[in-house]
Amino acid sequence: MSHPFFERHQDVLQQALLALTERGYWSPYSEMPSPRVYGESAADDGKAAYEARLNQPFAFHPAQPGNGNTTGSEVSPYGPALGITYPAVDPEQLLPAMHAAAANWYKAGPEVWTGVALEIVSRLNQRSFEIAHAVMHTTGQAYMMSFQAGGPHAQDRAVEAIAYAWDELRRIPGQALWEKPQGKNPPLRMQKTYRVVPRGLSLVIGCCTFPTWNAYPGLFASLATGNAVLVKPHPGAILPLAITVEVARQVIAEAGFNPDVICLAAHEASASLASDLALRPEVRLIDFTGSAANGNWLEQHARQAQVFTEKSGVNQIVIDSTADLNGMLRNIAFSLVLYSGQMCTAPQNIYIPAAGIETETGHLSFDQVVSALGVAIDKLTGDPAKAVEILGAIQNTAVLERIAAARERGEIVTDSRALQHPLFAGARIQTPLLIKIADVAAKPVTEEYFGPVSFAIATNGTADSIAIAERIAREHGALTLSAYTTDDAVKEQLLDAAVSAGVALSLNLNGGVFVNQSAAFSDYHGTGANPAANAALSDAAFVASRFRVVQSREPVAAAANLS
Repeated sequence: MSHPFFERHQDVLQQALLALTERGYWSPYSEMPSPRVYGESAADDGKAAYEARLNQPFAFHPAQPGNGNTTGSEVSPYGPALGITYPAVDPEQLLPAMHAAAANWYKAGPEVWTGVALEIVSRLNQRSFEIAHAVMHTTGQAYMMSFQAGGPHAQDRAVEAIAYAWDELRRIPGQALWEKPQGKNPPLRMQKTYRVVPRGLSLVIGCCTFPTWNAYPGLFASLATGNAVLVKPHPGAILPLAITVEVARQVIAEAGFNPDVICLAAHEASASLASDLALRPEVRLIDFTGSAANGNWLEQHARQAQVFTEKSGVNQIVIDSTADLNGMLRNIAFSLVLYSGQMCTAPQNIYIPAAGIETETGHLSFDQVVSALGVAIDKLTGDPAKAVEILGAIQNTAVLERIAAARERGEIVTDSRALQHPLFAGARIQTPLLIKIADVAAKPVTEEYFGPVSFAIATNGTADSIAIAERIAREHGALTLSAYTTDDAVKEQLLDAAVSAGVALSLNLNGGVFVNQSAAFSDYHGTGANPAANAALSDAAFVASRFRVVQSREPVAAAANLS
């Protein structure tokens, strides 16, 4: 069955399919909050819409099944409490209602699922400014990052997942005539039909740092393959996903389906709702972003479901040599400062030969390289008014505890310090901590210190650096590996190590592209080939397990001889 939404978004869908093949730059939505793109009043309207949410109950129209209770205690990392309450859920009431709502949705078919999903994303794009404020005041991201990563970049990832889903679904014909020759005898003829069957209820477990960017791939991959979706946000970052579910329910209702195909499961931090839901037999798909401990638990215990996880890891940089010392230092420093290191792709361990490195200006010792990196960090954070627009705020107070613990690991090169935000007196702002570990015999840092913490580690040489980075990525997980070298042989060694460890490699980033960044339609975020993630965002494997094909067949009588 076709649908007007499917026809409406054909241009975007076809461009997305082409982009997945070519892997060049393409985005359906502008990442710049320009009035020319979004409208003269869009920024003010979005801010007003966000502010109207504060200190109010968040009500879905139409309402989702609930017990009449409310929940929610979000506090902005910039200081103020949001004061928003959300409908509490009773799984015994909600899950049967979702199952009933999904019956007609399951039967709608791929064109409807795809069209509705694309329409939802299109309308979310129109709400990008409201979502930006919601992301900013739940995650601590600075406003520009909140707009880009929480809005258009997350929406890019949603369209990417939808396109992958459609690409797989369109390969399955609705019916086929099977005819097998039998020599002189009449051929065997069968009429076969094929029906795509969704796996079942999809549980999306959101994170507190990138609630939309990390949740949208799984959410829209499941929706576009016909599954009902239950979105369980992190209790510290509910609002961005509540707005998402609100928009999705409105579009699904307009399309003629019960909006309980998608629901929100908000809860307090002390509740065990995520683990309780994950073990429900109705839940057949789980998408999770968070700690290795929780991700591993889901993989081991939620055996009734297909589980997709992105977990913690130790991202690393190998410095061998460089032809652009200042560019390298600026690039690394920015990667460490950006959003206070609270990105799953942010680097942590930096390996430098104890004997030093070669640069375009001559040889530099280990200490000189580390000192220069510290200076580069200080330059980026020296003016608090400018620095806060890069640093953002610390989302979780546990990050502050990690900073304190990291200080014990080695010599402090650049200490983390609190900054005052010019607009938000209560904001948690911390500059990066850079620790030097000069003893090549010291045990490598294999734990993730999520937040503004990095270690400059002396090694026995570049070969040793590469071996350490490969082993840590393979054994402990990593989403990114970055390296600097002017030696083609070293480059080949790095490429081999990255393939062996199953980690994405960035080489010689000196300009405006940073290892933290991952571009939809071009970069695979995660590989599924090391412990940091068991899936990639996105590829065919990310969507293909979300549905099955059930066929029926019946013999067809030979055509009558009318001659």
